[in-house]
Amino acid sequence: MASKPAALLQDIESSPAEVSLAGRDLCSVADLTTVELAGILELAHDVKTNPATYRWALDAKQMVMFFEKASLRTRLTFETAMNTLGGSAMFVDQTQSPLGERESLADIARNVERWVSAIVLRTYAHETITEMAQYASVPVINALSDIEHPCQAIADFMTLEERFGNLRGFNFTYVGDGNNVCHSLMLTGALLGAHCTVGTPKNYAPKADIVAQARAIANVTGSNIALVNDPIAAVTGADAVYTDICTSMGFEHEATKRAPIFKPYQVNEALMSQAAPAAVFMHCLPAHRNAEVTDAVFDGPQSVVFDQAENRMHAQKALLLMLLGKGGNRSDGSSR
Repeated sequence: MASKPAALLQDIESSPAEVSLAGRDLCSVADLTTVELAGILELAHDVKTNPATYRWALDAKQMVMFFEKASLRTRLTFETAMNTLGGSAMFVDQTQSPLGERESLADIARNVERWVSAIVLRTYAHETITEMAQYASVPVINALSDIEHPCQAIADFMTLEERFGNLRGFNFTYVGDGNNVCHSLMLTGALLGAHCTVGTPKNYAPKADIVAQARAIANVTGSNIALVNDPIAAVTGADAVYTDICTSMGFEHEATKRAPIFKPYQVNEALMSQAAPAAVFMHCLPAHRNAEVTDAVFDGPQSVVFDQAENRMHAQKALLLMLLGKGGNRSDGSSR
C-alpha cells in the first residue's frame, strides 16, 4: 500500500472511460486507484441503463464460483450478471470442504485457469483469495473474505451516486462492528473523496492496517476517516447511515456476548433523526430485524437496502466486463 498515494496522484486526472483492468484481480478495494474505481462505477451505471447493449459482451466466457459460506445475493447476482452478459456461471459448494483442504490452492488454480475466464471466491480466510490470485492466470474476484467485501462496497457507492451524484465531500457513516464490510466501505469512500465516520464499541473498531490504508488514500483525495465510539456523534449530520449484523459469519459463538455491547448502536428512528434530513439508511443484508436495525427504519422511506441489493448485479457486471477486457465497448460494437 505504500505506493498507492503516488499512484493516485498520477491517476487522478485520467478519464474513467480510458481505464483498463483486463487480466487484473480484485482481492481488495485497495487494489484500485481512484480513476479505476470511477471507471467501474461509470460502466455499472451504463450497464444498468442499457442492459441490452451488453447482452453478448461475454459470449462464451466461463466463470466459476467457489463458496465456503452461504449466500443469497452474492451467488445470484454473480450468476445473473454473467448469464445476462452471454457467459456461463458454474457454482461449486465448498461449505463442507474448505478450499485447499482436498487439494492445494496452487493446484486448483492451475487446473481451473485452463477451463474458465474468471474465478470468484467467497471464503473465510483472505489468504485463500490472495493465494489463488497468486497462482491463477485468470482474474480472481473477492466475493467476501474475513478482511473485505469489495463487491458489496462498490455496489453501495453506486447506489449513493444514483441518489446524490458526485460523492466528493459526502458524509458517510457506518455504525456497528468494524468488520469486512466496514473495511471495504472505508477504502471505497476514501477513493471517491467521501468523508467516512465509523462508530463502533471499544474493541470492535476496524483493523488498524485497513484504517491506515484508507487514511493514506484520503490524504490524497481530500477526504477524512474518523473513528468514534459514540453512535450519536457518528451519525450526526450524516448523508448516509450504514450498519451490518453485529455477529458476522464465523463469530456466531460470540452472539450472546455481543448483543448487549451493540445495543446502543441499533439504527432506530431516534438515531436516524440525528442524520441529515435527506439521509439514506443502508445495510448489506441479511439483516437481523429489530437487532442492529428496527423495522421502522429498515422498511421506512429513507431505506435503500433493496436498491443496494439490485446494484450488486450491475456493479458485478461492470467488474466482470472490465477484468475480462470488455469494459470499453458494448456488445453492439459502439464505445461508451
